[in-house]
Amino acid sequence: MSEFGDLPVVEGVWVRPSAAVPAEPRWGHAHGLQIGLAPLPGPRGLIRIYTPYLDHPRERLVNFVAIEPTPVGATERGFSELEPSSLDPGERGKRFWSFSPSTPPALPPAGPPLASAPDRGVVDSVDGVSRLTVYIGCERFDNGADVYVRARFRSDAPHEVALAAFCRPTSVPLKRVTLSATMGNWARLRELRLADRVVTPGELWPGFGGDGFTPHARFGLSSLARDSSGAAVVSAVPDEESPAAVSYAPGTHEHWHFIGRRAVQGWRAPNPRPGLEVLVNGRFCYWASESPIPGGTSFENFELGEPFVDGQEYFFSVEPLD
Repeated sequence: MSEFGDLPVVEGVWVRPSAAVPAEPRWGHAHGLQIGLAPLPGPRGLIRIYTPYLDHPRERLVNFVAIEPTPVGATERGFSELEPSSLDPGERGKRFWSFSPSTPPALPPAGPPLASAPDRGVVDSVDGVSRLTVYIGCERFDNGADVYVRARFRSDAPHEVALAAFCRPTSVPLKRVTLSATMGNWARLRELRLADRVVTPGELWPGFGGDGFTPHARFGLSSLARDSSGAAVVSAVPDEESPAAVSYAPGTHEHWHFIGRRAVQGWRAPNPRPGLEVLVNGRFCYWASESPIPGGTSFENFELGEPFVDGQEYFFSVEPLD
């Protein structure tokens, strides 16, 4: 038992929430990549990404994934981490909850399930490969977007999760639903590996400083590498050989200090269409602080974007470098 509920249960290759209440909302590979939801540590409105195989303690996050929908006709996204909650007045960040594929994705009349009673997810097998699937509900966005996300793990891919966004019938029409990896600064990702070149923050935003975000840089489908299956792939990599050995500015919060092994973070689109692009922005200071990032600006948000297709699946991976 932890302060957030009964600890997750290891069942073969999988880790899943306990059937007890309260229970920690955490799913994934027993010895690989895992995801979690609030009330586990971190801001609301974000999917937590854990990588214990990088020699991390169990609460160490490597990244978050935000849900950011853009309605048709709009230019601004909704932000699951930043918008105020309508279900929990006074709270910042949309409420997330879990449900199984057999549960209707619409909000129940009494509201979404309690975070303290997470769904355990469903285990099945396809072509002899075990899968774990859980759905993540999200309260309605201020811009009228009403979406949910499917997270799926395969036993033969221990360092990745497949994420797919779906639109409820109650939603306004959507132009995009961006699933954004939002915390590249912790790993100090500084090399964006494209098909024929490596791009760095120093090249994209020379002389950038301050405590805000850079503009997004965009790279279209022709800039992305392909794997043997034809999927479009892109990765972001730290540029330091020993990131745990750097010195931090006085006052830098301990949770920004790098620990563990270096890794490549990547996105893969198995069915790329002409509108697919990769977007990155950067920061010079760590989020919500004036503490400069050792080594200068690094990539923060790292994402794929394209016109919305219900259920379009993207794979996020974190592979050890060492």
